[in-house]
Amino acid sequence: MRIGKRKIDTFPYLMCLPAIILFTIFIILPFFDGLYMSFFKWDGFSEPEFIGLRNYSNSIHDSLFWLSMKHTFIYAILVTVIKNVLAFLLAYILVRKVPFQTLFRTGIYLPVTLSYVVIGVLWSWVYNPTFGLINSFLTMIGKEEWILGWLSDPDIALYSVVVVDVWKWLGYHMVLYLAGMQAISKDYYEAASIDGANGFKQLIHITIPQLNSTIVVNVLMSLTGAFASNYDIVNVMTGGGPANSTEVSLTYIVSNAFRYSNMGKANAMSMILFAFVFVFGFIQLRIMSREDGYDV
Repeated sequence: MRIGKRKIDTFPYLMCLPAIILFTIFIILPFFDGLYMSFFKWDGFSEPEFIGLRNYSNSIHDSLFWLSMKHTFIYAILVTVIKNVLAFLLAYILVRKVPFQTLFRTGIYLPVTLSYVVIGVLWSWVYNPTFGLINSFLTMIGKEEWILGWLSDPDIALYSVVVVDVWKWLGYHMVLYLAGMQAISKDYYEAASIDGANGFKQLIHITIPQLNSTIVVNVLMSLTGAFASNYDIVNVMTGGGPANSTEVSLTYIVSNAFRYSNMGKANAMSMILFAFVFVFGFIQLRIMSREDGYDV
């Protein structure tokens, strides 16, 4: 294709076209359809009834919805921080020559290949108060006072699920950090060693600054992933209980849509959640991007 005297290669655009079409069909169009239906009262079967902003008003005055939003943000922040700190430390260790390095990398990455349903069922057994691995181990070593209802205690159930999410995705983020560390030129470290910088100073002044782009990507992926994918694991392990202590926004939205047949309100809550996640993610990306030397 020619525009004036300049020739444009259309091949890259044609290669992107299938992905753009699929993204439009499965993401863009459903989003606008959900936005449209958020202004209607609809049970999924009868004729939709236009009610304006009433669904949004009902959502804003729904205390359980805000409780689920609170749990969602706690979940997302904890998962993001813990995953990235542990993944960075593991990558920092494994980038050096350690015994059984390949075995450790494979073992840490293996949970990434498992589905949320498998992970949820597996850890439900691990957390089982009667025959679960954790409580059985505590009984074996004589620490019965440490035995807890990991999924039945409202004070710790959400944090127990956070542990599972971290365990599943730790290997994925470790691999990204590992790739970033391996790409750093060894000349930096050799020059720093000559100047007398020890390992900690090299970590602070070389490794972390050189990995800033990788950190931005990892944090953003962790954050958006925690917001978008917490439904599966929470639904399998706790179903939002006990006493709504693990009710996250997605489980509550799905309950409104299919258990209470309130599609309009469910769509309204989805739009509110999207707005919060968009603003939260944009601020986080803008702050971290400035540190990396480019602006958003």
